[in-house]
Amino acid sequence: MSKVLSNTELANIADEFGTPVYVYDAEKIKEQYNKLITAFKNTDTVFFYACKALTNINILQYIKSLGPNVDCSSINEVKLALHAGFPPERILYTSNGIAFSEIEEAKDLGVIINIDSLSNLEKFGKKFGHSYPIGIRLRPNIMAGGHIKISTGHEKSKFGIPVEQTDQIISVVDKYNIYINDLHIHTGSEIENVDVFVKGIEVLFDIIPHFRELKVIDLGGGFKVPYQKDDTETDINLLAQKVNELFASHPNPGGRPLQVWFEPGKFLVSECGYFITKVNVIKETTAATFVSVDSGFNHLIRPMFYDAYHRIQNITNPGGAEKIYSVVGNICETDTFAWDRKLNEVREGDYLVFYNAGAYGFQMSSNYNSRLKPAEVFVENGKTKLIRQRDVFEDLLKNQII
Repeated sequence: MSKVLSNTELANIADEFGTPVYVYDAEKIKEQYNKLITAFKNTDTVFFYACKALTNINILQYIKSLGPNVDCSSINEVKLALHAGFPPERILYTSNGIAFSEIEEAKDLGVIINIDSLSNLEKFGKKFGHSYPIGIRLRPNIMAGGHIKISTGHEKSKFGIPVEQTDQIISVVDKYNIYINDLHIHTGSEIENVDVFVKGIEVLFDIIPHFRELKVIDLGGGFKVPYQKDDTETDINLLAQKVNELFASHPNPGGRPLQVWFEPGKFLVSECGYFITKVNVIKETTAATFVSVDSGFNHLIRPMFYDAYHRIQNITNPGGAEKIYSVVGNICETDTFAWDRKLNEVREGDYLVFYNAGAYGFQMSSNYNSRLKPAEVFVENGKTKLIRQRDVFEDLLKNQII
């Protein structure tokens, strides 16, 4: 059982830095990364942190110190990774429906590039030919993931070039003699069944022989993490075993062993995160007892956006009698974190903690209702450090022109 920050530690952080506040535990990030490198220790496998999950520069620097590379979804994430100290050769940029000028900028920065459309592949070939290696993101037509909004590999998904267009890909590559060194797929998020990755690899085996200079197979990310009490996560050891068996039985026709890449994001940072709120109001009605906290979906949108479940605990009154509550936010919209949730008796002023808040929590936050974004705190070696100041009113006016 991994160590988690205690109620007392979390309450002390809330007292010191105020609420709402995001808290990240370095030890949990390290623990998750160690699971990956231990499972794949006898293989040629490289991990890229999918930084869209959480891009605070301190988190990026810490993850860099552990050893993984970084995967980016925008040119600004690329620049943040460079700012955090990642060298270009450790930065992967997988584009999605972007202007070709952004791909040109990524090339000028010297990072690894995956292209996800025939249009941009043609533009790249026409301008750069064989001079710069790139990867191709394919859509494998596999339905996977914990919610339709986080499934990215199915036949109606916008992501990647459909595998049925392989002949067109080959035609463009041959026409411009493009240097293709990796093939990339990513089927979704919250993938528990490792056979999803097996299906993806099997799709790629039919395509691999067409690319003579291929060095890498990139299987994306999407590893499941436990949100509810009895949840399990992706069996990383079983995944490593199956990947090894598949590549042993289907070696690269070009003769060179293929390196395998994965892009875990949520897997590395979800469980490291705690979101602490304070109870503003208890409202008794005939239908429900509402617990209104000093936050809303402007700070944690996942429950409203993905129907995501976050475990919630009353850390101020952990021994109180359990009662049923609906936990809601202070935004002027339907803004519900949890319906009919069993919690230890909640009182106005209590601290409630949302677990698994490290991935897509602060990262998807906004100033909706002109409310201020929360602070972020990093806990490393038992010491707390403020890594983002809480917004102040002046931040709302910062870029406005009067």
